[in-house]
Amino acid sequence: MPDKLSPLDFLSASSEGVILDVRSPGEYERAHIPGAISFPMFNNEERAAVGTCYKKEGKDKAVELGLSIVGPKLASWVKSAKKLSRGKPLLIHCWRGGMRSGSMAWLLETAGLSVKLLIGGYKAYRHLVLKNLANPLPLHVLGGKTGSGKTEILLEMKKRGFQVIDLEGIAHHRGSAFGHLGLAPQPSSEHFENLLFQELSQLNHQQTIWVEDESRHIGKVFMNLEFYNQLRDAPVLFLDIDAQYRLPYLVDVYAQYPKELLAEAIEKIKKRLGGQHYQKAMACLEIGEFEEVAAITLQYYDKAYLHGLEQRDPEKIKRLEVHSLDTQKQVDAILPHIMNA
Repeated sequence: MPDKLSPLDFLSASSEGVILDVRSPGEYERAHIPGAISFPMFNNEERAAVGTCYKKEGKDKAVELGLSIVGPKLASWVKSAKKLSRGKPLLIHCWRGGMRSGSMAWLLETAGLSVKLLIGGYKAYRHLVLKNLANPLPLHVLGGKTGSGKTEILLEMKKRGFQVIDLEGIAHHRGSAFGHLGLAPQPSSEHFENLLFQELSQLNHQQTIWVEDESRHIGKVFMNLEFYNQLRDAPVLFLDIDAQYRLPYLVDVYAQYPKELLAEAIEKIKKRLGGQHYQKAMACLEIGEFEEVAAITLQYYDKAYLHGLEQRDPEKIKRLEVHSLDTQKQVDAILPHIMNA
């Protein structure tokens, strides 16, 4: 019989093994354990058929249907699993640690492979994720208006040995209507939580963890509420950088993209800009006056950011004027303020 592991032990064992997710492709695509390989027992249509059979005709008939589906696949599964294993243990899970993972584990173990099972399946793993995201964390927030280069600052801080979580990097989004441009498709909110948990698991929770100031939604990703509440309650180092420094940065980041995509992004905030500002921004975009477009949109984003900042405890906000968008100089300037955070 294969070893059965708790979620924590399963994740620990994954450093020397290969995780096989035997749920359907649709389940995997929605969210999965980071690093897991999709190894489905049923495709999406087959899973739906077995589920329908179970509801209408009962367990025995569903099992018979399942066996008729998987029978021709057994040899190919063993062959594929041996290639993936390369002498390492195979860590298998399905949704609840039931028939799919148990059946696959039996087959692969019978074929001579080393197999371990996740007790409770992906559902138990998700319970662990949500429990940990609710635990107290020593968060400190780097704040600043749009175009302040906060992500670049955090990444430089990470290079210098500070603990950093790049929330926008995990979400594949820069946090504005333009934030998706040039980036990979966003993960689901559920998979964002899985990735965030993975990042946090690698950090020392007795030392400060720096994150960027964010609203609860980063593009289409909604942050876990318990984690977000901690972010909102954490101390903030607010970098006050004048628009004259931020505008060239925004132009450099976004002017490279097709005007059609920029126009679509501006359309998303049309109501918030107001009709007159929207029309002016679109006219400037058409003739390539990108800095003016950025200046118009910044009026909205600056107001929105400052409004959010005002909702925080003022005693937890430290303001620092910065007169550069050079990342190295920015980090040098803030070092005295973060060394003992």
